[in-house]
Amino acid sequence: MGERPHADPAARSVDQLFDAVLAGAYGPDPVGERISLAFTTSQAVRHEGRGSGYRNEVLSLRLDAAVGSCAVEPGTLPEGALDDCVGAAVADLLGHPLLPVRIAALDAYLAHVRPHTPDNGARPYPLPAGSSLSRSRARARAVIDLLPADDSPSRRPVLVVGVVNSLLEQLRSRGLDYVPCDLKGGATEWGEPVLNDAAAHLERCGAVLASGMTLGNGTFQDLLDHAAETGKPLVMFAQTGSAVLPRFLGSGVSAVSAEPYPFFWLDGGPGVIHRYGGRP
Repeated sequence: MGERPHADPAARSVDQLFDAVLAGAYGPDPVGERISLAFTTSQAVRHEGRGSGYRNEVLSLRLDAAVGSCAVEPGTLPEGALDDCVGAAVADLLGHPLLPVRIAALDAYLAHVRPHTPDNGARPYPLPAGSSLSRSRARARAVIDLLPADDSPSRRPVLVVGVVNSLLEQLRSRGLDYVPCDLKGGATEWGEPVLNDAAAHLERCGAVLASGMTLGNGTFQDLLDHAAETGKPLVMFAQTGSAVLPRFLGSGVSAVSAEPYPFFWLDGGPGVIHRYGGRP
């Protein structure tokens, strides 16, 4: 099921990971760790040559040199959420009523104590400078390479949870069938319907490729449990929870493409993502 970073036991649920961090299992007591900066990043994009665009909004919290992030639906973060976070103890934010705040705080803490380094199981993957589309495609290649190699014509489709057209484009180029799912519904760039109930399609798929946004909307646990029970590959591509998801390697997650802030779409310069598990 892939290598586990550091020497930590693999977490089996998000709640278990919250409890472990609060109990000090990962290092410094989160009661004494305070968030110095809270901010949101909003973007709208429509790549040249693509027929549709999308919007993103991300809550980010800074703890010392680390930044933890959680995507939210644009416009849904309540007024005052940033004020709740600034200067607050991580321990308090891990119990905040808003799930995205809890995930961003967990991500910030884990990025602080388990940074994306080889000692913690991370393999850096450089992203070249270029346009937003070329960098999106480069990231997509890095992510899809984490799926297990299987050229069998009977291979069952990949369940894609969180539709990113560059990822679908890469699957198509490799002759891999997929089932696109996203809570927003709609259609892919190729006119395929996007289903909005991923759990209903888990059984017919042979592998799962899912966004870290599933952490922030509460749908990750079903994917993790299914992968743990069936042994199916579960590959996560993560801007949300990039330091959180490697903690599940060995308990259902087979590989992670971790992309901490700043994300590839923020500028055109060279960058790096960090890969865990999967093929070397």
